[in-house]
Amino acid sequence: MTEQAREAQLRAVQEQLARGALAEARSLLDSWLREDSDDPDALYFSAVVDRYEGDAEAALATLERLKRLAPSFGRAHQEEGHLLRALDRPEAAVAAYRRATILNPALEASFRAQLELLPALGRNDEALPVRAQLEHLLQLPKPLRTVTDLLSQGKLLKAEDLCRRFLQKAPRNVEGMRLLADIGARLGVLEDAEFLLESAIAFAPDHIGARIDYVQVLRKRQKFERALVEARSLLERDPDSPQFQSIYAIECMQTGDYDTALETFDRVLQRLPEDPVTLTSRGHALKTCGRGDAAIASYRAALSSRPAHAEAWYALANLKTYGFTDDELGRMHALEEDPNLTTADRVHLHFALGKAHEDRKDHGEAFRHYAEGNRYKRALSRYDADRMHEELQRTAEICSAGLFAAHRGEGCPAPDPIFIVGLPRAGSTLLEQILASHSQVDGTLELPNVLSLVQQLRRRGDGAGAYPQILRELDGNALRDFGEAYLRDTRIHRRGAPYFTDKMPNNFRHVGLIKLMLPNARIIDARRHPIACCFSGFKQLFAEGQEFSYSLTDIGRYYRDYVALMDHWDAVLPGQILRVMHEDVVADLEGQVRRLLDFCGLPFEPACLAFHETERVVRTASSEQVRQPLNRSGIEQWRAFEPWLDPLKIALGDALDREAPVR
Repeated sequence: MTEQAREAQLRAVQEQLARGALAEARSLLDSWLREDSDDPDALYFSAVVDRYEGDAEAALATLERLKRLAPSFGRAHQEEGHLLRALDRPEAAVAAYRRATILNPALEASFRAQLELLPALGRNDEALPVRAQLEHLLQLPKPLRTVTDLLSQGKLLKAEDLCRRFLQKAPRNVEGMRLLADIGARLGVLEDAEFLLESAIAFAPDHIGARIDYVQVLRKRQKFERALVEARSLLERDPDSPQFQSIYAIECMQTGDYDTALETFDRVLQRLPEDPVTLTSRGHALKTCGRGDAAIASYRAALSSRPAHAEAWYALANLKTYGFTDDELGRMHALEEDPNLTTADRVHLHFALGKAHEDRKDHGEAFRHYAEGNRYKRALSRYDADRMHEELQRTAEICSAGLFAAHRGEGCPAPDPIFIVGLPRAGSTLLEQILASHSQVDGTLELPNVLSLVQQLRRRGDGAGAYPQILRELDGNALRDFGEAYLRDTRIHRRGAPYFTDKMPNNFRHVGLIKLMLPNARIIDARRHPIACCFSGFKQLFAEGQEFSYSLTDIGRYYRDYVALMDHWDAVLPGQILRVMHEDVVADLEGQVRRLLDFCGLPFEPACLAFHETERVVRTASSEQVRQPLNRSGIEQWRAFEPWLDPLKIALGDALDREAPVR
């Protein structure tokens, strides 16, 4: 069913319900569900009809199914609240209404129901924050309430259109600006989100919500020093606020001040001694600075406080070196049966269970959990493999040998950056750790600066179509300015060495832009056996930015497009990209290290062979692995999952069959 047809079906059902024509609504819903038995809206309205018809048992069964298919569907929890209230189960009804408002803060009926039920249960104190939330909702102009509802449903483009139309009439409305900034952040347009929030704070300097949003956007843009300043300003307003303390601690982490971060987390825990969110964040800080045992203890403390806090289960799995006990595995499986887990919790739990079963060599069960975790993630994604394929093909067409010849001698000549590109889980963190062990190289992060520049270039024209075509229009001055701005904006991550790494993997899509603005930058292509790389990405839960990884077919197509584009870069930029195969590094560490350093113009240093002894912050999924000596344990892990990988093999096509490129 097309989206247009689906919307028409939804309107027809709503019209029949508004008329009280339950039989007609049921007939429409039965037809809809025969065509798509998992459609969340159809299941929701089916439960509503069941309730109207007095069949509470059928309604609850439908809602249980709906909550498992779409855990973040707020109206499902609201409908459950209505049912439980009718069944005279007020405690359970309040819990359902509370879940509904967390998932969708535009659900006025759920707030009102709580305010009616809580006093009767003798829980007047709990009614106070509920009343404040309802008052905030009712103060919003009606269009912004609708925007909030659309956002909660993941309908970002509709929400954006409505919010922009509202702000055209009320350009200084701070809540509208916050909502549009939220939409921009979700769509990856972080520069616009930052500008909106800066403007909102200028209009309302004491608006705490806008200031908190601003800190979060600055962090996403990796403007860590500015985010820290803003977080400190919040803390100075109320030094005893656990919320402000937590925000400040997180920003201290981003700037590398882990001592202050941990001290501040401990202050929060003095006030909230068993807070699972704080304990988990503290665990992340301990893990990142190499204190693995203490991190494990903090994650376990979070789970002791709240066993359903699935982020902590996943944090343990994501250490890569942690083994779950039989008791822990049983607790996770018990949690899997909880119908009220949020989408985020289900995702975290399934990826943790995948790792737990993989460690036990139960590969069929492990694959099932990895696939389920990815299914939930993909349901929230807007990734379009066809669109990505077309963009990468356009990039190859635009970035011809002639384009580079026309700009020879232009751009910023600084040789400082060493870009490590490729797909995630291809060995890039290992290469970065090797280089960062050299006295002349600073290891940094997956820097967003090139991707941010691409977003700016897109907005110069007609959106997505403006880039990469605009590369043909840039002159030497613009290219130099871009290169100098990149060096200036990334200086915060450096510690004084003449060279530094930028290991944002998706920069392979923008090698053309990089070489135009920084012609002397080194580019290293980290590559790995295609199935090993793709499946490792499939079973890794990325925080953001790798939406192609949620489907074996999508990740296979992405790998194939990546190989094709790298072939193009090799043809138009001969000798300017070094391909490093992960399997070769494992087989001949010293030989590949010498080859890597030669390409970067660096003298050999023995410390690069002892990379696991280098003390530095590592924030990627391989953080614990690169703190250990090299071993072959991960090279062939994918073969145990081969019975389930046919979709990946088909999607890879000839990229699977070809031999490793000449290096």
